[in-house]
Amino acid sequence: MKVRFQMPVTLSRQSSTPAVPITDMPPSPSSGNHKFGTFGGVFTPTILTILGAIMFLREGWVVGNAGLIGAVSIILLANLITITTGLSISSVATNIRVRAGGAFSIISQSLGLEVGGSVSIPFYFAQAISVAFYVFAFTEGWLSIFPNHPQVLVVFGCFAAAFILAFISANLAVRVQYLILVILAASIISVLLGGVELFGQGGMTETPQLFGSFQDGNYWTLFAIYFPAVTGILAGVNMSGDLKDPRKSIPKGTMTAIILSMVVYLVLAYWFSRVATPDELIHNQLVVVEKAIWKPAVLAGILAATFSSALTSILGAPRLLQAVAEYEILPRGSWLAKITDSGEPRRAMLVTGLIGVAALIFGLVGGGLDAIAPLMTMFFLITYCVLNGVVLFEQSLGLISWRPLFRVSSIVPLIGLAGCIFAMFLIDPAFSLVAIVVIIAIYTFLLRRQLHAPWSDVRSGLFVTLAEWAAKRVSGMPATQERAWKPSLLVPTTSTDALLGSYRFLRALAYPRGSIHAIGMFPPGNAQGVKGLDAAVQAFTKDGVFSRMALVEIEDFGRGLRSALEILHSVFFRPNGLFMSVTDETEQEALQAIIDRAKENEVGAILFAQNPVVSLGREKVINVWIREQSPHWEVGMRLSNLDLALLLAYQITRNWQGHINLITIVVSPEEQDRGQQFLKQLVSLGRMPRGTQTIVASGTFHDFLANAPHADLNIFGLQERVDLDFMRRMVEQTHASCMFVRDSGNESALA
Repeated sequence: MKVRFQMPVTLSRQSSTPAVPITDMPPSPSSGNHKFGTFGGVFTPTILTILGAIMFLREGWVVGNAGLIGAVSIILLANLITITTGLSISSVATNIRVRAGGAFSIISQSLGLEVGGSVSIPFYFAQAISVAFYVFAFTEGWLSIFPNHPQVLVVFGCFAAAFILAFISANLAVRVQYLILVILAASIISVLLGGVELFGQGGMTETPQLFGSFQDGNYWTLFAIYFPAVTGILAGVNMSGDLKDPRKSIPKGTMTAIILSMVVYLVLAYWFSRVATPDELIHNQLVVVEKAIWKPAVLAGILAATFSSALTSILGAPRLLQAVAEYEILPRGSWLAKITDSGEPRRAMLVTGLIGVAALIFGLVGGGLDAIAPLMTMFFLITYCVLNGVVLFEQSLGLISWRPLFRVSSIVPLIGLAGCIFAMFLIDPAFSLVAIVVIIAIYTFLLRRQLHAPWSDVRSGLFVTLAEWAAKRVSGMPATQERAWKPSLLVPTTSTDALLGSYRFLRALAYPRGSIHAIGMFPPGNAQGVKGLDAAVQAFTKDGVFSRMALVEIEDFGRGLRSALEILHSVFFRPNGLFMSVTDETEQEALQAIIDRAKENEVGAILFAQNPVVSLGREKVINVWIREQSPHWEVGMRLSNLDLALLLAYQITRNWQGHINLITIVVSPEEQDRGQQFLKQLVSLGRMPRGTQTIVASGTFHDFLANAPHADLNIFGLQERVDLDFMRRMVEQTHASCMFVRDSGNESALA
């Protein structure tokens, strides 16, 4: 008999539905269907996955090529990856309430639905399609025993049997797995007894070859072919929705299965080296059958192992699909999320069955399944990789929420993570890159869907930790941050309508890297004016400007704003510019007190006086008015109340796609050349936009104002004493909106 065996897909299977933190945990869809303990729910599917067909048909070939020591090192190296991954899974499983969903549940709780979905969707397809591989492996074994049976009937007969068992109930499928486990155990015993001389047969008659000749490939080629044998460690984890006590069963069942299977593989490696020559092991795939004490038991074991893999995949994949659909990760997934009263995902199972049938037909007609098999393996490995990353990520943050009952050193997930990446690119670099690109594409798609999970994840903890680290680092550096300056505007308002009236201009000031901090201020018991302020602030966020808001009940606007400036002075990400609109109701003394307080707290002042008729016009031209700099006309790192004006002009011009006029008026005509040189140097050193014009006129300011180039916005410096009459005259005389600014002392247009 000759059996061709081609199964590069990781021998694994899954279940589904997200797990959720201990608090705010929605009821699991199968909460009334938890019935499996450690042995039936975790250990059995995991051990059956690992002790699969590769053990019977490929381990001897590995021993023949690599020798006993080489084979043992391959087994130990591969198990190092799966053991560390298993320990990582065990650790995180004791930190959260893992309900239905398995790996998807764990990943989503830690890294969000987007990451969980992007990993789990291709993982589901890998499982659904891998059913076909296991069915074909079963068929090859069956036809080696019954060569006259039609291949098509065997293929669809095996698939139908597995599908019907899984469709009826998980309970029935697990009971069948108990029988398969007995058959598998009997076959292993039969193999091992073949090494004992009984009735003049069998016995370990060969001297082990410690180092092989590597006839069919180098060390890493053998490792890549063997590695799928030890994967599948999520088979029990993904039955989490059907476990009585996932927190207890997952670590115990998973690690027991991994360690026991490793021992079996090591014992069989020694057995192979003693019962056959290296040449026999390399060229005879069925040496394990021929050397066994009872050949039918081993053949039954091969069939049982492949059928078990198909059964577990078709049992687990629909549960994963149902979980993904339940949280609206899939478009129109509500239909797939439905389950029966007994907790069976029948609709998801039907879809999985259709995918499995399509894969079978594709394999029968085109024989193309082997070509995409490595890609399927990559999705399994990426899932294990992310699970290790979850533990490493949580450990690194040091959050108090990370307190697993089963603790592991950070070196454990690090080895697992590195090992999975190593195995991926060792097995097939091209398919590894394809798999990563697919997952990134799905993640990008899900990110745009703005999914909402019923739990909180730890992603925000990462950024908080980074922010705290940055704050501590910055606190030991010089206070000035000219190179890192970007507009961070404090916008007080008593009216949502007023904020919306300045919406476009505020966005032009802040987009894309700036931020807006809106404070809605209202008298006691009357918040009607700031109603809807949160929606207005959210609009900034949707338009690409980071924004926050707060509502403050205060009797006096000026006193409340001055208090806010004092409080915000001590925060790390504090505003660096106070933006206020000047209206007919603005009181000069109250405004003066606010501006003075802003200066004391090193916050720049930006007063905006909008022309009621033309508003901001075409939003193209900006005039920046610069007072005369004689007699020195020096361009230093600090400009006299000019830095903020230039920076804001540059910022607005980028968003308006307009141009800037720098204008200065000199009293004496003899100063014009020096003034022009000063402005050109300012344009050069300040890296102002192309097209920036420099204008130097002699005479008085009011005489030139009537002949100045028309602009949609005029920017003036704000003097020590606020002059509201001057501001209103400028709006009237320039026929445009005007902005009056005062530096905080922390800006530099030349930095």
